[in-house]
Amino acid sequence: MTRSVTIERLALFGCLLAAFGEIHPFCDHWAQGSETARCKRLYGRHLVYRDGVKVGTEKDDRSGEPTMTASERGRRAVALHVATYTAIQTGAATALTRAFGYRVPASALLAGAAINGVTHAAIDRGAFFLWLAKKARQTGYIEHCQAVRLDKDDDTPKKEINGPGTAWIELDAALHRVIGVCAAAVTTWLATRKGGR
Repeated sequence: MTRSVTIERLALFGCLLAAFGEIHPFCDHWAQGSETARCKRLYGRHLVYRDGVKVGTEKDDRSGEPTMTASERGRRAVALHVATYTAIQTGAATALTRAFGYRVPASALLAGAAINGVTHAAIDRGAFFLWLAKKARQTGYIEHCQAVRLDKDDDTPKKEINGPGTAWIELDAALHRVIGVCAAAVTTWLATRKGGR
């Protein structure tokens, strides 16, 4: 391998790493709506409204509003988040690399987007994340580092296992960033291999 190919790969990897890793917090905390964040981990056969409120627990008359199972609402919420996340990350990767005069082949860019998107969906749904945390012996950390929030109706404190200030969100972000490194490496390899350019 020539020195120029090595430099090309390192530069492309750094650019993709910035797009995949550093754009991640923006996608999770600015581009994701609070309703999506609240609903993406819903599971169950019970019916909920679009905002995730369980049918029968609503305080106002909501007759006529569409309902769906909690699991369906969770899947829809995570699909919306991942679609937005993937579009922003892929757009950022394309814009950054083109700004520096490099065109990443679509197949390489789609591979990186698929790695980030599919894993993001699996992690953000929650079940796979908790399974992985258990295998890595991190459940104690998740249970220990929770946040206390005040209920919006009566200001009573309640524990929250995920969300800002929790171990869950720290482990989640760390996992996404490690995957971003892998996605950047795969995209770089595909874009710069012989026949890939």
